[in-house]
Amino acid sequence: MSREQQAVARARKAFETGRSRSLEYRILQLKNLQRLFEEKQKEIAEACKKDLNKSEVGMQMYETLGLEGEISLAVRKLKEWAAPRPVEKNLLTLSDTVYIQPEPLGVVLIIGAWNYPWAVTIQPLIGAIAAGNAAVVKPSEVCVHTSKVMEELLPIYIDKELYPVVTGGVPETQELLRQRFDHIFYTGNGTVGKVIMEAAAKHLTPVTLELGGKSPCYIDKNCDITTACRRITWGKYTNCGQTCIAPDYILCEPSIQDRVIEEIKKSIKDFYTDDPKTCPDYGRIINQRHFKRIMAMMEGSTVAAGGDSNESDCFIAPTILRDVKPEAKVMQEEIFGPLLPILPVSGLDEAIKFINKGEKPLALYVFSPDDKVINRMRDETSSGGFLANDCLVHFSVSSLPFGGVGNSGMGCYHGKYTFDQLSHLRGCLIKKLKMEGVNDMRYPPHTAKKLGWARFFITKTFDLGWLGKMFLLALLAVVAAVAIQRYLR
Repeated sequence: MSREQQAVARARKAFETGRSRSLEYRILQLKNLQRLFEEKQKEIAEACKKDLNKSEVGMQMYETLGLEGEISLAVRKLKEWAAPRPVEKNLLTLSDTVYIQPEPLGVVLIIGAWNYPWAVTIQPLIGAIAAGNAAVVKPSEVCVHTSKVMEELLPIYIDKELYPVVTGGVPETQELLRQRFDHIFYTGNGTVGKVIMEAAAKHLTPVTLELGGKSPCYIDKNCDITTACRRITWGKYTNCGQTCIAPDYILCEPSIQDRVIEEIKKSIKDFYTDDPKTCPDYGRIINQRHFKRIMAMMEGSTVAAGGDSNESDCFIAPTILRDVKPEAKVMQEEIFGPLLPILPVSGLDEAIKFINKGEKPLALYVFSPDDKVINRMRDETSSGGFLANDCLVHFSVSSLPFGGVGNSGMGCYHGKYTFDQLSHLRGCLIKKLKMEGVNDMRYPPHTAKKLGWARFFITKTFDLGWLGKMFLLALLAVVAAVAIQRYLR
């Protein structure tokens, strides 16, 4: 057996022991994971610094802080999430126990991304643990140092049989995808997402795909442009633009383009000084392959600010491109880097039309003081998430589902949504061996009269209070008694 096969086999064997089903065991694993982040901040920070030039404070803010919040929420709410969930009944099931019982799926494969290697890899793991699954964790090989640290630390703090870490590149991932899993959770790009779906289809394995796309940002000319541009600058250049929900491009009227450029330039200086290259809070492109890809995107566009680069250091300065055409190279794929194109449009109508011509993005941003503008942008477009007058922050709200639609992904997670995504929500009905007379309407010989009674009990809905339920129970008892008497005759 290959190393990957062995890891999957051990995880399934550990799952079959049943120990991951205990709520106490799940909570213990989650608390141990919390302890990892408390005790190993230095090791995690050093790896992120080497991979993406993240500062220690920046690493905690954008990587582990959110994970700590997710763990705390899961520990606090786990009993509630895992409890049976009563559902509404029809008249035929009024005296029965009808509920949804969340249960573990089995063995989950989590394939993480490199841009936020801890946040997007461990957050699904938190949900997998909370839901009682085993999980094989495959960190991205692109973030070499973080992958190694994850491989070393996770087995120390959490059950290494239930939650093995498998490192490696494309061959190792391909070998994992040949194995049978009960769910696959992938964060990355659409090209690999199709490969994941194809592999999963061979085993009829469900998938969650967190992909990306070109997330638009429309600026209304009547908004507070200074504040809007400050928030856009933060959203765009955090992690050197390597954020799946970063605003990919700006749409605005030509009359405010120069003002937008100047305000973004001011914010860049405020955030990253006159020399972003020396600023500890400004990251680096992950590797030279991506560096060359991003630099090639600028061809044919006018640089309004930035544009400086250093290939040996994988440095690209925060860059603004002005008067960009829809056919420009930078508009043909997700940028995933610190380039911010501005496309002039005549107004809201043209902006909406332009957005709808492309694939559905992972996020859509609009800046406006006018609720009518915000509502039109929301109602006349489609995207994974929608945010007005800010960027990125919806990712931090555990009570909101986070996920894509169309080419930007499928499925969602965060908080209870991760728990539900990685659970089988099993429909359960517990009936007593009494009141058999009520069932006479469903038994042969079938008659028009029986059909009429069946239609009444199945299609009629009532807003039942306590008295209404008592009345219907009495009615059922009468119907049952009449049916029994008829049967005895």
